[in-house]
Amino acid sequence: MKVTHLDGEKIYYSFLSGANEVISKKKVLNEINVFPVPDGDTGNNLATTMTTIIEEAKFEGSAKQTFKSIADAALIGARGNSGIIFAQYINGISMGLEEDDKISISKFAESVKKAVPHAYSAISNPVEGTMITVIKDWADSIYNLKENAADFYELFSKSLDAALSSLKDTPNKLKVLKDASVVDSGAKGFVHFLEGFARFLHTGNIEKLNRDGLELLSFDEHPENVHDNFNYRFCTEGLVQKEGIDIEKLKNELLSMGDSLIIAGNESKARIHIHTDTPDQIFMILRRYGKIIQQKVDDMKSQYDAIYNRKNKIALVTDSIADLPRSFMDSHQIHMIPLNLMLEDTAYLDKLTITSENFYSLMDEVQEYPTSSQPNYKVIEGIFSSLVEHYNSVIVITVAKALSGTYQTVSNAADRFVQKGKKIDVIDSKQNSGAQGLLVMKAAELIEKGFDHDKIVKDINELSAKTKIFVSVNTLKYMVKSGRVNKVTGFAAKLMNLKPVISLDENGMGTILDKAFSTGGNTKKIIKRVKDLIDKEGNVRYAIVHAGAEERAAQYESAFSQIIGKKPEYIMSISPIVAMSAGIGCVAIAVMAD
Repeated sequence: MKVTHLDGEKIYYSFLSGANEVISKKKVLNEINVFPVPDGDTGNNLATTMTTIIEEAKFEGSAKQTFKSIADAALIGARGNSGIIFAQYINGISMGLEEDDKISISKFAESVKKAVPHAYSAISNPVEGTMITVIKDWADSIYNLKENAADFYELFSKSLDAALSSLKDTPNKLKVLKDASVVDSGAKGFVHFLEGFARFLHTGNIEKLNRDGLELLSFDEHPENVHDNFNYRFCTEGLVQKEGIDIEKLKNELLSMGDSLIIAGNESKARIHIHTDTPDQIFMILRRYGKIIQQKVDDMKSQYDAIYNRKNKIALVTDSIADLPRSFMDSHQIHMIPLNLMLEDTAYLDKLTITSENFYSLMDEVQEYPTSSQPNYKVIEGIFSSLVEHYNSVIVITVAKALSGTYQTVSNAADRFVQKGKKIDVIDSKQNSGAQGLLVMKAAELIEKGFDHDKIVKDINELSAKTKIFVSVNTLKYMVKSGRVNKVTGFAAKLMNLKPVISLDENGMGTILDKAFSTGGNTKKIIKRVKDLIDKEGNVRYAIVHAGAEERAAQYESAFSQIIGKKPEYIMSISPIVAMSAGIGCVAIAVMAD
């Protein structure tokens, strides 16, 4: 049966068929991903984009409205360079369609042709030999075939040959592809989408298409000669919602902050993609343009190391509450799961899209005090999915489960992989901040020394009971605001000028350990606690952390270096989420038996 017009139903199911085809090729698309950076996630990003189309798009009756529903879903779900270029192109087609119940071959051809400049306009520096090239060549083929194609299936079948030829030619246009002996991953994903789309037009079924020509482009091993030169570290994405967003102004403001900038959008939403070293600054800009409804930051260096540059067979993971220097985490290839910090109805990613520095400037400005929430289950699942593919086992050290639901969420995500025979242990540190950081540091050292997985888990669990953190708090104001301390206690503390010492009990629950009425008295009580721990455990290691209190942290370093007889392992600013509770000006010492 010939399909001479596309109605809403055929558009809807053809898109679902194309989306399913891309999802089924996720693994191979990851394996051949070398441009713009070899972070091995193009398949994941395109699969996420397609999954959102499947889940969110709706058959709206008319062809125009159905296509618009798909375009909106693509924009919401778009991930990575290729996903966002695809979403922009689909939105361009949607905007070019007339309000008709059905679309003719001629109208469709004109729309796909006119949408190409729209897709190019989203990219700050279009590179030929990528998805955008194949889109252009396919659209040209569709336009040239429109007068002679008997129906839509013939139109798609013949244009697929042009898309496939363009795909095979991508290594000739982009040297990094030729060096790695692969075609462009995003471009290949687009061809797979066309493949699935065409199948439904031909069969009326959403099923896997077996096309021999495309199978020749599959790769079972990772490409060789992959570069590891990263201009910027973080693949950063956001979705901003507001009527009448000035996309050109936004693009100009972001241009100097990284590369691979792509901004796709329609009249009410803008999807931003950029590679940068400062994702937090990107989101401080985005919040001025509208409501941020989605955020994503991928550490491309960490992804690259996991695939091509693993130092060990055991992957070590912690959450963003663990305060540990980035330099140490990098050198020991420690992976981080960010918690969410809710600020002005936006969920920022702790230590990634919001840092201590910009958080402090916002704390006293916002009308509603920020809150925190555990990591997104899908984010954790994605991290595990990548790690179990490249490591023999995984050890995760989380913030105390008495303080957060993070431990349970991570455990739930891990169980899915454990049931498939993967080895993952999730450890409740019963600590937070610098104390959790010291435990992660110790685990990294044990991994480097070649200790067995089970031995490391046993040692860290035992060391947790021999680790303490003592926090000097200037005021309970922030603990009252965050709900950690009730208002009556906070008011009484303010009247008495109370300077409490905060710590965690044996279960990881926060507690007021000591009370003092001056900063000096507070410090003396902490010194006594540290000396008692040294007397009990012998040799210790320690770290100093603070919330915008560099001077007090330096005083702690001077005092405790003399008492303990050595310098701290590190001094650093605490996580924004920890600062939210402890408050600006606090300083803490974390001590662990060594």
